[in-house]
Amino acid sequence: MTPITAAPKERLRVLYLSWRDRENPEAGGAETFTERTSEVLTQAGHEVTIFTASFPGASPRTQHGDVSVIRRGSKFSVYLHGMWHVLRHGRGYDVILDVQNGVPFWAPLVAKVPVINIVHHVHRDQWGAVFGPRIARLGWFLESKVAPRVYRDSRYVTVSKSTRSELEELGVDPRRVDLVYSGNDRPADLDGYARLERTETPTMLFLGRLVPHKHVEQAVDILASRAATHPDLELHVVGGGYWEAAIADHARAVGVADRVHLHGFVEESLKHELLARAWLVVMPSHKEGWGLTIVEAGLHATPAVAYSFAGGPSESIVHGRTGLLADSASEFEEHVITLVDDAALRRDLGRTARLYASSFDWVRAGHRLESVVRSVLGLSDRYRDDVIDLDALIASRTVDPSPADELASVAS
Repeated sequence: MTPITAAPKERLRVLYLSWRDRENPEAGGAETFTERTSEVLTQAGHEVTIFTASFPGASPRTQHGDVSVIRRGSKFSVYLHGMWHVLRHGRGYDVILDVQNGVPFWAPLVAKVPVINIVHHVHRDQWGAVFGPRIARLGWFLESKVAPRVYRDSRYVTVSKSTRSELEELGVDPRRVDLVYSGNDRPADLDGYARLERTETPTMLFLGRLVPHKHVEQAVDILASRAATHPDLELHVVGGGYWEAAIADHARAVGVADRVHLHGFVEESLKHELLARAWLVVMPSHKEGWGLTIVEAGLHATPAVAYSFAGGPSESIVHGRTGLLADSASEFEEHVITLVDDAALRRDLGRTARLYASSFDWVRAGHRLESVVRSVLGLSDRYRDDVIDLDALIASRTVDPSPADELASVAS
């Protein structure tokens, strides 16, 4: 990450309320956003504390660089612990960033300082995919009816325009919702990964938490459906989660277990190697706040396939230029096969995906979040939404530079 040298006029004390931290086995894209923006805020001179849930083997307190981490309670009781922490220590902070992962921490009920609600995506149908009908109805009621009322005087932050539109459907005035695009983790040796050869046989890759609502089984089913025409097509699944055994069982049930490779959690270097060697990335999830995996793959010129109705992927993918968006499961499968069969299209989409992915930067995201905080505290004006103009990025390139040169140019 690029160091930040300019110090702000005020040193702000920021409390991040987050369901999980980066060390949690269930951590995902939302936690990456929390951690990376926290790093930027501390580099800018602010004091940041993440209050989060504990997990087996976790220390109750730790440091992630300059960021303090406090862990209390389980993934459900952490909300009560968080409210208690705000009630007892809330005056020790200048602002609270309340991450709403389905349900928020309800900080406005007890806080004496401004609260900013951070929503990555609206869960809606995901409640039923994870919980039984009673809990699903309760969760959706809390998310769709209670939360908008509790946070009616709070500013919101989200990572995509689609989520802002969904929040508007829940009664949240879009004028109270600031857009902060996620950044992108760039490997130090990006040129080295660019020199890796793609796998000999066609491979699609899924990267993310293994939970029911990611619908990894849909990618498995493509192998079975196309067994006659594409018997060498393989699926690599990277990530962990309690649904891993169910995915393995499904692969055996449809007769493709030998072509589904479950890697579990992997080191960053292996993750980037797998992304660089895959022919394409698949994101069959029906709901994503942004689609961090898509832009991670884009750094390696690996195009992606996702659903147009999933929310964030409709922005992290520029359809027909950096990847393909599908409106149905059958179209999703067709897009996968199109990319497998058309090497020229894969190359063209991948090249543009790399350029597009290079425009997303964590330092920029952290600065944008800092601007939101400062405006909420009355220390600065609000900024306008970022506009990522792919045509302008393409027009600025007269040659096809190396990945590292390209990223350095855009980041500057």
